[in-house]
Amino acid sequence: MDRLLFPFVSIVGQEEMKKALLLNVVDPSIGGVLVKGEKGTAKSTAVRSLSRILPWRNSVEGCAFNCDPALPGRLCPYCKEKVLRGKELSTVDVRMRVVELPLSATEDRVTGTLDIEHILKTGERKFDPGVLAQANGNLLYIDEVNLLDDHIVDLLLDSAAMGVNYVEREGVSFSHPSRFILVGTMNPEEGDLRPQLLDRFGLSVEVKGDRGTEERMEVVRRRLEFDINPEEYTERYRMESEQLTSRLSKARQILPEVSAGEDILRAIVNMTINFGIDGHRADITTMKAAKANAAMDGRTRVTKEDVRAAAPLVLPHRMRRRPFEEEAFDRGELEKCLQAI
Repeated sequence: MDRLLFPFVSIVGQEEMKKALLLNVVDPSIGGVLVKGEKGTAKSTAVRSLSRILPWRNSVEGCAFNCDPALPGRLCPYCKEKVLRGKELSTVDVRMRVVELPLSATEDRVTGTLDIEHILKTGERKFDPGVLAQANGNLLYIDEVNLLDDHIVDLLLDSAAMGVNYVEREGVSFSHPSRFILVGTMNPEEGDLRPQLLDRFGLSVEVKGDRGTEERMEVVRRRLEFDINPEEYTERYRMESEQLTSRLSKARQILPEVSAGEDILRAIVNMTINFGIDGHRADITTMKAAKANAAMDGRTRVTKEDVRAAAPLVLPHRMRRRPFEEEAFDRGELEKCLQAI
């Protein structure tokens, strides 16, 4: 089934959407992506096709929670117990993947469930993992996120922020690591998210269909070629896909070494003040996204260009606006803020 996915690298246009997705792969702590746009603008295609270019990661073999052996402080209770007993955790390299959450998912399906009857009979905790266990270390995708129950969205955003899924039933609790990249797509015509939830997504992108004749022709041409022979079309882009995977892996490796000067930090803070952004989440996210952008280019120093690339992804959905008023991001104002660098 993976072979039938449209190659990410062959998607025409939608550069900001692709940039936002890739920056989160480099640094999952950015906080995920919300992609808004009309039908037929490659939102779902882009997210699902990420599975072809996502980098590889180390995981504890056989662990239902995809524990990272390099992070002993973030192991699940079962892996911790093995370590305490002196057992060595066997590891395996696995590719990051896209885990989809259906709109009909219940809270138990998302968080997992504690088997209270088993606990009462044996005194041992038994936990049936949910979607948040599968998502640990991966990308969690929700199509039509604006139609998902607000309670479930709150739960997902809290887990994404804390990196832990905590479940309690009848006075018995269980927690496991749940660090994932949250990606939601939606059509604004079907309703919007609450402003409080919008702010919790690190980046947001609004996509539109190509208006140019040549671009639209190329979209149709590539899609028809893929539908006729998916295997041949995918193979044509195999090398380019592998190069992007390698670039993402290298960017993740050098990210801890990326630094930014005081001039960059001051410019970012002045920029968020100038655009009237509340709180500090936008400042932090802009810096993280700028650093990830530098890492993608193989650099260890943030420049003005990195801030210019990050700001349109971080600020628009956090700007104050009146009801029914569309987001309006003034790039001229952005340039004025960047003149100080």
